Amino acid sequence: MSENSLIDPLAIQNLRDLGDQEFLAEIIGIFHEDTPRRIAELHAAFAAADVKSFVRAAHSIRGSANNLGAETLRQLASNLENDAKAGDLTGLDARITALETTFAATRDELTKLL
Repeated sequence: MSENSLIDPLAIQNLRDLGDQEFLAEIIGIFHEDTPRRIAELHAAFAAADVKSFVRAAHSIRGSANNLGAETLRQLASNLENDAKAGDLTGLDARITALETTFAATRDELTKLL
């Protein structure tokens, strides 16, 4: 994976090898639909100081990003998840915004693959 790439081409190829372009499109579509919901859950959990819900949403984003080889997004979600597990959400709101920005860029890159 190049250092400027948001998506690992090997992960995409592995998904193609499991199915076909239609299968890849379905996986990307699920990612496009589900991730904004999880980001909304991060915001809601942060506002409510609900650590358990925050960790669950970050974990879900991490897993989805990992499946698509979206390493930067995966790392941001993993960091949020791990930091929230410490029990304090203080200061994580700015990092949710960074995750949202990275998701938008990742979504754009994935769309180019369709």
